[in-house]
Amino acid sequence: MTSKRIRIAVAGAGKVGRYVSRDLLAKGHEIVLIEQSKEKVEAVRKELAVNWIVGDACELHTLDEAVLSSCDVMVAATGDDEDNLVISLLAKQEFAVPRVVARVNYPDNAWLFTETWGIDVSVSTPHLITSLVEEAVSVGDLVRLMELERGKVSLVEVTLADGSPAEGKTCRDLATPADCTLVAVVRDRHVIAPQADTPLAAGDEVLALVTPEGEADLKRILAGN
Repeated sequence: MTSKRIRIAVAGAGKVGRYVSRDLLAKGHEIVLIEQSKEKVEAVRKELAVNWIVGDACELHTLDEAVLSSCDVMVAATGDDEDNLVISLLAKQEFAVPRVVARVNYPDNAWLFTETWGIDVSVSTPHLITSLVEEAVSVGDLVRLMELERGKVSLVEVTLADGSPAEGKTCRDLATPADCTLVAVVRDRHVIAPQADTPLAAGDEVLALVTPEGEADLKRILAGN
């Protein structure tokens, strides 16, 4: 089954913006790439068969030229956090773009990238790398891998340690909180879709979707601390 073709605007033709555009283009989507530097556009135009708009994505007339109102997704991928915030706000408030994704360049600014600025999903590369490192080395602790629904839900991972309260139990026995769903168990490099009678063992990587309010209970059930 192929995915639905959608129209996506990407602001910023730096390495990140070009890579995202190339990847989405390969998946069959229509891409509008906005870049204010004429020199950069001329240098990389031949790399990508996208709809190029030369202009400042922080300006309404540039977004009008890109026909942003017809886009399903806006990706603010410039190297400037202030620009990405402004672009996101304009996309959501002035053009009612259904989904706005914004790049966070400096982790200290991550707290700003919320629905207040029209952002549905923010991506901070340093935070992502930190999560992946923690996931690789942490046993018996809860690691937040990704935030969804504007931070209302997180994808978390716990590697069960020896003596974990969950060791030897089935998923049915765990009595997870109502605002938590187990989505996968990774064992010996195999992904298991958890069922009620799926047994858990030390070394299992348990992935779950959970709200902030349910994290403490989930950690207690899986890690015991």
